[in-house]
Amino acid sequence: MTNYDYDLFVIGAGSGGVRAARMAAGMGVRVAIAENRYLGGTCVNVGCVPKKLFVYASHFHEDFMAAKGFGWTVGDPAFSWQHLRAQKNQEITRLQNIYENLLNNSGVTIFEGQASLLDSHTVRIGDQQFRCERILIATGGWPSIPDMQGKEYIVSSNEMFTLASLPKRILIVGGGYIAVEFAGIMHGLGVKTTLCYRGSKLLRGFDEDIRDFVVQEMRKKGINILLDTHIHSIEKTENAFVALTDENTRLEADLVLYATGRTPNIAGLGLEALGVELGKDGAIKINDSYQTNVPSLYALGDVTHRISLTPVATAEAMALVNKLYSDQRTPVDYDNIPTAVFCQPNVGTVGLSETEARKRFDDIAVFKSVFTPMKHTLSGLGEKTLMKMIVRRSTDQVLGIHMVGSEAGEIIQGMAVAIRAGATKAIFDSTIGIHPTAAEEFVTMRTPI
Repeated sequence: MTNYDYDLFVIGAGSGGVRAARMAAGMGVRVAIAENRYLGGTCVNVGCVPKKLFVYASHFHEDFMAAKGFGWTVGDPAFSWQHLRAQKNQEITRLQNIYENLLNNSGVTIFEGQASLLDSHTVRIGDQQFRCERILIATGGWPSIPDMQGKEYIVSSNEMFTLASLPKRILIVGGGYIAVEFAGIMHGLGVKTTLCYRGSKLLRGFDEDIRDFVVQEMRKKGINILLDTHIHSIEKTENAFVALTDENTRLEADLVLYATGRTPNIAGLGLEALGVELGKDGAIKINDSYQTNVPSLYALGDVTHRISLTPVATAEAMALVNKLYSDQRTPVDYDNIPTAVFCQPNVGTVGLSETEARKRFDDIAVFKSVFTPMKHTLSGLGEKTLMKMIVRRSTDQVLGIHMVGSEAGEIIQGMAVAIRAGATKAIFDSTIGIHPTAAEEFVTMRTPI
């Protein structure tokens, strides 16, 4: 017997927190979890899941157009935002219920409300206090909107999932995956879309060819992209919002979305009073074992502001629970993590970019192919696909694979397995392709550029 109410108390019921709670409870650990918004966290409620549903919805307008090239006679399609939103809400509710059942069936005690730390072993929720041997913080991130004139007129990605109606015109500010994805969604749903970014290229951190190609394809679809453009204020007029740039350009819109990054969600936790070390933007500093400088406190996922991806948070949760409560050691390998951007066309990538590879090695070969995928030879849409492979000549090892095109995320997931297995270019070359597919291009590239 101990003087603790729980062996592990998890604050935050997103992907990482739920995975940690369930795994630990399954090992006989006494676990509680607290959530002050919604089970499933950002990904399920205002992130990956509803975003992907909206991407599907927005792509149908191109599918209707493409159908004509294949002999179909298509009438005038009509779209209902209210119907899509209701369908989305129904699916999210279903997923929330699944999360709740998973926790309950694992024996995890669920608390609803804001949790805060009174000391290194005590969690408070409302007027309740609990003594806990270990506390795990998995509260994720939160949209960051700059402090500027007219900030009150700006919406974040959170609000985009619950809009009462679609605007006729939208201004999206940002250059990361959220901004790029919502530009495709809004344009596909019939909203006149302008994407504004202060940098010279979108998608910082991605391969340079990917960055250039995405802008090219988005502009071909009719999305207005303004680069090297900085907005200093937002004004409200009688009929619109007006964004003023440093060059005194006026950008009018019915809705202004800022997708300019996310910061660790640590508000109300009481970390500063306990002396928990924080990094830039309030990120919780942790060691290789996800432990803070306060030995009983742990953190993982987006609240640590390292690699903000749902599968990374769940992998970290598994690694932590195994380390604490089992003989297994399952450290997370942060190299060669695949990722996708669900813009239109999609981006999928794994491994080193060309720039990163050239910084590390002086014997790099680059294979690249740009082509019209088979569907679009008849669709009339003119969409292109880009595929790129980075190889080290001396070892023949494939260091990176990048793609812009339909179902890029689905294709790159398989490529990620090959990269992690250490596949060489010779192995790719000896693999028989599936014909006719776009994916076979990765096993038929023969001549480096």
